[in-house]
Amino acid sequence: MRVGIGLGSNRGVSADELAAARVWLRSLDPGAKFSGVYETEPVDCPKGSPMFLNQACEIRWNGSWMALLDLLQAYEMSRGRKTVRGRNHPRALDLDLLYAEGVKVRTARLELPHPRMGRRRFVMEPLAEICPERKVPGLPGTVRETVGWLRKGAICRRIG
Repeated sequence: MRVGIGLGSNRGVSADELAAARVWLRSLDPGAKFSGVYETEPVDCPKGSPMFLNQACEIRWNGSWMALLDLLQAYEMSRGRKTVRGRNHPRALDLDLLYAEGVKVRTARLELPHPRMGRRRFVMEPLAEICPERKVPGLPGTVRETVGWLRKGAICRRIG
């Protein structure tokens, strides 16, 4: 099953954090697909937060969703993420599960598809590079169509 993951960083050397995360995600699926890297404005972050680097990834996953979430969170912590932090504060690495092909999950720890992905240009723009025709439950159209409706929003430019 194909699973979408959003990558983001706005603390430390963000390009290096994303590069290390790509290597790690390829260890889970050597056929992982990645978008380019985007520089994006912080959304719903504390005033003065630095710009983000964002990227999207799609991997094949056959295990449980909670096991994947646990792996992603353990990797984030290995890169310096704190277990207790302010909401949307700067971080070296953020890995978000976005969707799993045809799956809906709603628990206290995980909701798939991600409930805010369709309103976040920094998620949808990179995702449109790797799966433009994908239909995700809760989006008003395909990934490409959703991006078209978001293009008037915050700064989101491909840099790599």
